[in-house]
Amino acid sequence: MRRADRLFRIVQKLRQGHLIKASELARDLEVSERTVYRDMQELIGTGLPVDGEAGVGYLLRGDLDMPPLAFNRGELEALVVGARLLRAWSGGDLATSAAQALDKIMAVMQEARPDALMFAPGEMPKKMRKHLDLIQEALNGQLVIRIAYRDAEGKASQRELWPLGLFFWGKVWTLTAWCELRQDFRNFRVDRMDSIKRAKRRFTPVPGKRLEDYLTLVTAQCQAPIPGLPATLSQKREQ
Repeated sequence: MRRADRLFRIVQKLRQGHLIKASELARDLEVSERTVYRDMQELIGTGLPVDGEAGVGYLLRGDLDMPPLAFNRGELEALVVGARLLRAWSGGDLATSAAQALDKIMAVMQEARPDALMFAPGEMPKKMRKHLDLIQEALNGQLVIRIAYRDAEGKASQRELWPLGLFFWGKVWTLTAWCELRQDFRNFRVDRMDSIKRAKRRFTPVPGKRLEDYLTLVTAQCQAPIPGLPATLSQKREQ
């Protein structure tokens, strides 16, 4: 990694707003702590408003204005891939933003255009885009939603949910939510939702009903020994 790139990444880490130790920076950048100390001295010498010292940690004071970013070709191609994916398989608002970002990226690419970086044909139905927009709005505003849902066997049900997280699995979006009917975490495929409405009330995430609680639960279940599996294999699985 070039030193200029390393210095840029250090600044980005400092902009997160919390105390960062040299050991953490060294691990993330895959360099020695001595290299981090030298880099920090250079950044401080340029006037970067940083408090801290070796052995304690570093903290950026206040906001920092950054100059326009310059991406290399590999980074631009990564952005193109991500923008095309979102344009094809995300909600309407996000798809529009992705298309606008893609136009700007392609306008500044002076080398060969990455037209080979394409996806298989297909595009999300308009109804599902609207559903994703509603779910995203509910996620951001902590709004309870009411859905009409069909399971894998076609059985219909009405649910009132606390939306916690949206996950994309390759043409399939799932919503992780706290289900008021089941009083438990549930996952729902967005393409199986017949309708979505706001329940005109908000929810307050509480311990035991948050996304981090769900992820902790899933992690614990994945690490649990499998019945009938030899202990040695179970131990390897936990590693």
